[in-house]
Amino acid sequence: MSLSTTPFYVAGQYRPEQSVGHLMNKVLSSILAQADKQLAPYQLTYVQWLPLFKLLTHDGITAAWLARDIAMDPAAMTRSLDRLERKGLIRRERSTHDRRAVHLHLTDAGKQVAIHVPEVLANVLNGHLQGFTADEWQHMQSLLQRMLINGQAMKQPPSLTAALPCSPRP
Repeated sequence: MSLSTTPFYVAGQYRPEQSVGHLMNKVLSSILAQADKQLAPYQLTYVQWLPLFKLLTHDGITAAWLARDIAMDPAAMTRSLDRLERKGLIRRERSTHDRRAVHLHLTDAGKQVAIHVPEVLANVLNGHLQGFTADEWQHMQSLLQRMLINGQAMKQPPSLTAALPCSPRP
């Protein structure tokens, strides 16, 4: 297997409909729309069912951790959590160790709703993967993980030596 050194996208020839990012965004939009549709009987939308799902698996996390983990604006996260609290699905508890920290917990009613999220997500994802082989599914996961690693590497500041222009010594 040889790695390509030729760019896949060229500015003057870039077409969004051929963009991997555009296609991934369209797929994610479809997944979220279907999940929202199937979770509508529980009066939940993406900005509400995702925090519930995270709390199902990470009880006691803070709003700040949750906002970072799901890449949501902290103010939007607070509004979402306020709605969930008004619905009686979560409760906030001030930390006994750090008065500034507030931990989030599912209420019993929240647990009864949140337990449906994994099943819905599994159904929606399986629907989007219909016709794929197990090898194709694993290969896609591998490729997406590589893209994430590449994206993380792009966040790293360039090394100091790479950023300095080379100039001849006198």
